[in-house]
Order: sequence, then C-alpha cells, then structure tokens
Amino acid sequence: MKIGWIYKDGEVIELPSLTAVTQKDERWYVATCPELGVASQGKTRKEAYAMLAEAVELWLEAASAKEIRRRLK
Repeated sequence: MKIGWIYKDGEVIELPSLTAVTQKDERWYVATCPELGVASQGKTRKEAYAMLAEAVELWLEAASAKEIRRRLK
C-alpha cells in the first residue's frame, strides 16, 4: 500500500510503503498492516484488502503525529 505523506498536527509525515498481509481464516480473509497494527476482513481477498485500505486511512486520520511516528519506527 503506497500512501506517500500526510499533514498531521502541523507537520508533514512521510509514509513508507505499507505492507498488506492477507490470510484465509475459515470462511473469511483477514488482512493486516503489520507496521501500523491495523486489521480488517472480507469475504474475498480483494474485499479484505479494500477494507484494510479504508481502515488504514481512518486510523491515520484519527492518530496523532506522535503515534504515527512511533508505530513506523
């Protein structure tokens, strides 16, 4: 997942390419972003990835610049 950068708390934070890991868990696909500790799920691999992308976007909106930097270390 490539996002680039975000403007947060008065500063620009450059974001690296983020990893999306998907695994089948019985009937669902579970997708995780290990760098941020964000996860989601879907009935298909594609749906799980799309839901993860949305979850990462929402997490980045809600997190402080300090928390984003901490998780990306």
